[in-house]
Amino acid sequence: MRAVLFDRDGTLVHDVPYNRDPALVAPVDGAREVLDDLRARGVALGVVSNQSGLARGLITPAELEAVNGRVEELLGPFGTWQVCPHGPGDGCACRKPAPGLVLAAAAALGVAVSDCVVVGDIGADVGAALAAGAGAVLVPTPVTRVEEVDHARAHALVATDLREALMLITDEQVLA
Repeated sequence: MRAVLFDRDGTLVHDVPYNRDPALVAPVDGAREVLDDLRARGVALGVVSNQSGLARGLITPAELEAVNGRVEELLGPFGTWQVCPHGPGDGCACRKPAPGLVLAAAAALGVAVSDCVVVGDIGADVGAALAAGAGAVLVPTPVTRVEEVDHARAHALVATDLREALMLITDEQVLA
């Protein structure tokens, strides 16, 4: 595993729907420590995030950039940010669970997609990883559906939090 790609909302930071205010960015417990650990190991990091608020006119590109900037202020730098600006019905190739964001992130980081692991909080994150040929770890939240957890248990890995996800993705016998 040479790169880890994180979903933003609900995974790295607490989900604030269509957040346009950097002051509302709050990292989930353990996020900075996990990211710093991966950085110290030389693992490339990226973010893959659906942001349909752009297509819906609920947030502007400048607001999104400000929120993402605040994420980096709190959690440190990421090697790539791949964002889908489309709505659910737009039929694009980048909106998770389609593989586009994962493929683009791997290319931007200069690693094979098979050397990537995607960490996210919903089934679309796992689906995008699997569709792209990457590994996946689901970190469920209260909004994660039971069937998404069941699917992840059958086809990927499930962790209780980011710290456990770190243990899973750094265990060379689990995801080599």
